[in-house]
Amino acid sequence: MSRSRILVVDDDAVTRELLRGVLERAGHDVTEAADGRDGLRELYARAPDAVILDVEMPELDGWATLERIRDLSDVPVLMLTARETELERVRGLQGGADDYVIKPFGHQELVARVHALLRRAGARGEEQPTYADARLTIDFAQLHVRFDERDVQLTPLELRLLATLVRHPNQVLSRDQLLELVWGDTFGVSPEQVKLYVGYLRRKLDPAAPQSTPIETVRGFGYRYRRPD
Repeated sequence: MSRSRILVVDDDAVTRELLRGVLERAGHDVTEAADGRDGLRELYARAPDAVILDVEMPELDGWATLERIRDLSDVPVLMLTARETELERVRGLQGGADDYVIKPFGHQELVARVHALLRRAGARGEEQPTYADARLTIDFAQLHVRFDERDVQLTPLELRLLATLVRHPNQVLSRDQLLELVWGDTFGVSPEQVKLYVGYLRRKLDPAAPQSTPIETVRGFGYRYRRPD
C-alpha cells in the first residue's frame, strides 16, 4: 500500500493521537482536525485520500460534516462512533459513509479497513469514466446518473453497487461477490446489506416501478444487470 494522506476529524485529542500513531506506523501521512469545521477546511486545503470522521462532535457533528463532504467530494469516509446500533450504521451508510467502526476499535482492523477504502478508491480511478445504454447513463467523474431521462441522486455506496452491476452486464453476481467488489472488506458486513442496497437502488432509479429496472434478482444465486438492447 503506497503512502496516502489521511484526515482524522475527532474532537478527542487522545483518539486523534492514537489514530495518528497507528496510521503513521502503517506508512501514511496524517492530518488532524478537532471539529467538523476545521475538518472541512483541511479537506479543501489538502485533498486527503481518505477521511476518518467521528460521529459525536460538538456544533457541527459527524453527520452534518459528512453531508458537506459529500456535497464536494467522493473521498472515502470511515465513520467512528461509540454507539453500536443497526440504525446508526444504516444512517451512516445511507448518508454516504463508506465504512463504519465502533469504538473501542482494534488497531489492525482499523488499518485494514482504511486500506480497503484506499484500494477501492484506487480501483475506481482506473475504471472507464462513463457508461451508457438505452436507459442508463453514468458519468463517474462527475458522479452524475440519469435513468430514463431523469437525474438520479445516489450515495457513493449505491453508485459503487450500480457500477459493479453494469460493468458485469447480464452476469449473475452472488451476494458474496458483490460484498467483495462493492464493500471490499466484508468484516462485520452481513450479506443482507446487498439485498437492502439493491432495494434502495431500484427505488431511486424508478420510484414508481422499482421492479421494472434492469436490476434482476436471480433466486438462489444473486443479482444481475440485464443490459437493455
